[in-house]
Amino acid sequence: MKPMKRKLALLAGVAAIATSASMASAQVYPPLAPLGEPPIPLDNKMSDAKVELGKILFWDPRLGGDASTACVTCHAPDQGWAFSDALSRGYPGTVHWRNSQSVINSAYLGQLFWAGSAKSLEKQAPSAAKGAVAGNGENDVMETRLAFIPGYVERFNDVYGTQWPLIGDAWNSIAAFERTLIVNDTPLDKYLSGDTSALNDEQVAGMALFNGKGGCIACHNGAQATDENYYNLGVPPAERWETDGLAQITYRYEIFAKGVTQEMYRVLKDDPGLYFRTKEKEHMGKFRTPPLRYTAYTAPYMHNGSFWDFEEVVRFYNAGGGENDFTDGTMAATKTDLLKPLNLSDTEIDQLVAFLGAFSGEELKVEPPVLPPYEAMASE
Repeated sequence: MKPMKRKLALLAGVAAIATSASMASAQVYPPLAPLGEPPIPLDNKMSDAKVELGKILFWDPRLGGDASTACVTCHAPDQGWAFSDALSRGYPGTVHWRNSQSVINSAYLGQLFWAGSAKSLEKQAPSAAKGAVAGNGENDVMETRLAFIPGYVERFNDVYGTQWPLIGDAWNSIAAFERTLIVNDTPLDKYLSGDTSALNDEQVAGMALFNGKGGCIACHNGAQATDENYYNLGVPPAERWETDGLAQITYRYEIFAKGVTQEMYRVLKDDPGLYFRTKEKEHMGKFRTPPLRYTAYTAPYMHNGSFWDFEEVVRFYNAGGGENDFTDGTMAATKTDLLKPLNLSDTEIDQLVAFLGAFSGEELKVEPPVLPPYEAMASE
């Protein structure tokens, strides 16, 4: 495609955001945009020493229950900084019950976890490290372990000026490290910044579908390609709940621990999603729109890892989503009306799949740190 035609295609794709024939209303959605620098909270400013401390802690399983499960256990760099199975790895003796999301570009998000239960990276880290089927840690135990590691005592003193490591400072350090895990030089970023050669012809056609006939822009908009809102798409229940006894036990434990009525406990066959936080039936089965960035490395997709590649995802949307229902029909009633059959051809599906690949740049690799050992404390 010649440069002028590429520019016209870009303009057509952006214009389609406001004129999408697949949308019943004339609502205009925030356009896709290059990703800038992440916001830094005023109460957790960045420093090289803090980031380095957070990196070490991210790899350290001693921030957990039995010192076997670290952040990196479920957010592995060679698995998209996520976990490449439908359900994430659980604490020893358990299985997790949801898909592990990537921490890449998570610094830009205002809501973390699939149901938005953490509003910052500083809140997300302890929630994962202390979750019963995740890290299963206890504050006092983890803090005591850090105090018996002279390397940490020295680093925490340098960064925070404390005599001993404090667990809250550990979470701040991990959050600071995660804010450096940024990929903002993708083909899409380059294209939207004016480099019309960054996308090939198939991807340019896919972007027009994304903004137009496919209707993807309705939820996957803005620089992160997420509106951070909640929807029930009709994603089918996790297959492992039907075949894996341990996964079924975890699921039953979670719906009991997070709170449902006795009647619902008897009939629930699927993840209630946002309902756990609000206890409002209209939120049954709704999950936060996931960002599309770095997704080339983070399969499988959806909150329970139902789909293993982009084509499966696109065909799911092309069919108008799925059907997930409880015995009483509560789940079916909350399915979003944004999803309708799209009637995409096989060629259009291929184009849209090709465009989705443009949200991911080079794979982000980080050299693992050397963990400081336990040592006898020097006497004064």
